[in-house]
Amino acid sequence: MGLVKIIFGIIGGLGLFLFGMSLMSDGIKALAGGRLKFFLTALTRRRFTAVLLGAFATMLVQSSSATTVMTVGFVNAGLLTLRQALCVVLGANVGTTVTAWLISLLGLQTVSITAYALPMAGIGFFMNIACRDSRKKSTGMTMLGFGLLFIGVSFMQETFAPLRDCPDAQQVLIRLGGYPLLALLAGTILTILMQSSSASIMVIQVLALQGAFGTDWNVVLNMVLPFVLGDNIGTTITAQLAAIRSSRNAKRTAMGHTIFNIIGVIYILPFVWSGAFGAFISRITPWELSQHTIMADIAAANTLIKIINTAIFLPLIGVLETSVIKILPIKPGEADEKPVALDEHLLDTPEIAFQQVHRELLRMVKITRKAASQAIAGLLEDSHEKLAKVHKNEKKSDEFQYEITAYLSRLARRPLPGKYSDEIPVLLHTVNDLERVGDLAVNIAEVAERKWSQKIEFSPEAMNEAREIEDILRTMFACTRAALKHNDKEAAEQALAIENKLNAMQTELRKNHVRRMGCNECSPESGLIFIDLVDNAEKIGDHLTNIAQSVIGGLQWEHHE
Repeated sequence: MGLVKIIFGIIGGLGLFLFGMSLMSDGIKALAGGRLKFFLTALTRRRFTAVLLGAFATMLVQSSSATTVMTVGFVNAGLLTLRQALCVVLGANVGTTVTAWLISLLGLQTVSITAYALPMAGIGFFMNIACRDSRKKSTGMTMLGFGLLFIGVSFMQETFAPLRDCPDAQQVLIRLGGYPLLALLAGTILTILMQSSSASIMVIQVLALQGAFGTDWNVVLNMVLPFVLGDNIGTTITAQLAAIRSSRNAKRTAMGHTIFNIIGVIYILPFVWSGAFGAFISRITPWELSQHTIMADIAAANTLIKIINTAIFLPLIGVLETSVIKILPIKPGEADEKPVALDEHLLDTPEIAFQQVHRELLRMVKITRKAASQAIAGLLEDSHEKLAKVHKNEKKSDEFQYEITAYLSRLARRPLPGKYSDEIPVLLHTVNDLERVGDLAVNIAEVAERKWSQKIEFSPEAMNEAREIEDILRTMFACTRAALKHNDKEAAEQALAIENKLNAMQTELRKNHVRRMGCNECSPESGLIFIDLVDNAEKIGDHLTNIAQSVIGGLQWEHHE
């Protein structure tokens, strides 16, 4: 029965801790809102300020994994460069140590922290459900999360208390702590399972507080330090998982995080193994090592490890950047292969999430422009290579349509400000218009294949008119993309004017080709192919017109290259 009680206590305490940390993180991110972009772009230009930003952000959300995952998302979204992101992640490693210091209050305080945590959680809950103002609701969520976090730690403390009187359990942990490599592996696995470095450090702190590793506190400190080092490795797995379907630079950010944490463990482990690191911690802390201070000593060791690692790698950030680029080189054609900016972790920050949808729309315009240009060029030049690329780009546009539509659907299920809710239907229509442009490019490619297989030739006049169509579409694509990119209504108006010209040309070119057929300057077969080209080009103009009109109608966003 005692074992069942311990298991339930561990599950409940950990659950409250992780849930509280999640609520607090969500509340703070909601409070940050649009300022997040400003801080990212303004404070990451220099290495040191980028490190400070990473540390500060992690202090707020109480999770280096959360900050690292967000950073991977921002790199994926194009808001941060690889070097900026690596500096932010270095800072996140330092910032996460604040959680261990907060938890150590349980060991230093004579009054239970729950005496403050319970009313904080209660006030936060009522603020969250009773207040209509979004900032007050977010503040309430933050307070509720903070309170639940410490209530969870208190549950864990009470659960582990019987271990002090359980020699068998102590022997298992003491034996494990006696083998640093096994302890390091255990710390890594514990962090991977919990997906939270703060939670795994908290478990080790509370176990040490309750005497699970014995009561010779100098020995205890040396035993638990390998667990702390293992936590450094385990915390990198979360970012690796977040980067699986991300861009190449996002994967590089996660890889850089893993590399400098593993290297940091390698050069610090010998000092931990020899006991020198634990002795140094005892020497520099202003308190005497005891049961009441062991949690603070673990927090101090964790902080010092992260600061040393950051101090060593910050001047070498260029070397780290070069290394991850060599490990994960860009693949040919990868940039346009699929949407990469639609990061799941940005869904809770709608302003940034919508920017990434718009970013992918611009990439989709580029893909469909290529498809249309390659189709007409393939028709004029009888180029099978260009016609094959049309089909590949059309498949890419289908992939973009699916991914963007699915992402917008997930965004629509979240509570959004009115301007974003109104924008979603317009964006969906824009995506569909672009996908139809890809289909029409394939139509032109099929016409070109028919022209080649039947050995049909255009007259010189028809060739010139086809090139004129190609130039007009190229200009219209450029105007449409500029309108989308900069919310440029003047460019959108230019696109509409070009479409009017294209409509007039359609009638004129049909007449010209009928005249040429009547004069035997071209065959009826070539006439049909030419008219198919003109009709499909005009339909492409119609869909680009729809997009231009959506910009004129108020579709707008900020764009960042």
